[in-house]
Amino acid sequence: MRFDSVIYLISTVEDTNSMGDPIDVLPRRREVFAKKDSVRRSEFYQAAATGFKPEITFVTWNQQYEGEEKLEYDGKVYSIIRTYQKNDKEIELVCSRLVNEVS
Repeated sequence: MRFDSVIYLISTVEDTNSMGDPIDVLPRRREVFAKKDSVRRSEFYQAAATGFKPEITFVTWNQQYEGEEKLEYDGKVYSIIRTYQKNDKEIELVCSRLVNEVS
């Protein structure tokens, strides 16, 4: 499989403030290579039934994905709504577009 797209996996680092309350700190972005794919028709309808709207899928190496909940591609931020282990080397990330950081 040819991984010819660059995506940025985004994770939010949590910390605590001076009062001990949990706070989100600046997100961490990691550049990885992936293969852009379309959402399968069955995936689209199954997700729509539960209120999700999958728009794009990426396949990348298992060892590159660390449980991030968001990714950026072509200047747009997406929420990773589902992952699927394709085989022992690859993972599929099914994504929905975030608009103003709201899915």
